[in-house]
Amino acid sequence: MTPPLSIAIITRDEERRLPRCLRSVAFADEIVVVDAGSRDGTVAIARDFGCRVHAQSWLGFARQKQLAVDRCSHDWVLILDADEQVPAETAACIAGLTLDDRGPAAYSFTRRNIFHGRWIRRCGWWPDRVTRLVDRRRGRFSSRLVHEQWRTDGPLQPLDASLEHRSFEGYNDLVTKMQRYSTLSAREMQAAGAAARWWSAPAHGSWMFFSTYVLQLGVLEGFDGFMISALNAGGSFMKYAKLYELQHYGEGE
Repeated sequence: MTPPLSIAIITRDEERRLPRCLRSVAFADEIVVVDAGSRDGTVAIARDFGCRVHAQSWLGFARQKQLAVDRCSHDWVLILDADEQVPAETAACIAGLTLDDRGPAAYSFTRRNIFHGRWIRRCGWWPDRVTRLVDRRRGRFSSRLVHEQWRTDGPLQPLDASLEHRSFEGYNDLVTKMQRYSTLSAREMQAAGAAARWWSAPAHGSWMFFSTYVLQLGVLEGFDGFMISALNAGGSFMKYAKLYELQHYGEGE
């Protein structure tokens, strides 16, 4: 028999996207939501779906997700973001797995990133493989400030199954994420001893645009591909610009 499965989700002001996520994981034995002070209807929605809800002020992505995993009752946990869904065929794939401590300690999925109602297959957005189904006894999240990852202590098995990801409702969301992640990345680079020169920001930004738009064929994704490429470049530019700023001027007032 397949052991019981927990779902771990972190939230903050996710009332628009959370219902679709929760409906897609109705097959789970338990859903744990760790909420970081939502001011909308997120908590009420989670409780209406029968989730176990825990309040926790924001600790950073890795620590917040680790807390959600730690609050789960079962050893096997499927870690999701509120903007992700599990398609029916992927749920069937999970149900067919033999989850025990003699096999893989974690499983990874490909992720279909949906933007403006369509699947973006280029710009580096596909196959976007992520480790999400884990034996929480055999691993934990890295301590990175951004782009946190599950570090497994045992074998990792890639699955031929996908999650759906609807992270961005429009270009404004892309800009917001670019600003937030570039700040976190700059701080992480500074902590690691990295250095930025005056030319680092334009050089890295230019290369990122060329890589995304040309080498990763963003040009074939129409205007969305151009905007994704431009904002990828902007994120890279700002990351190094903010690192330069930290080196020369500190955090500021």
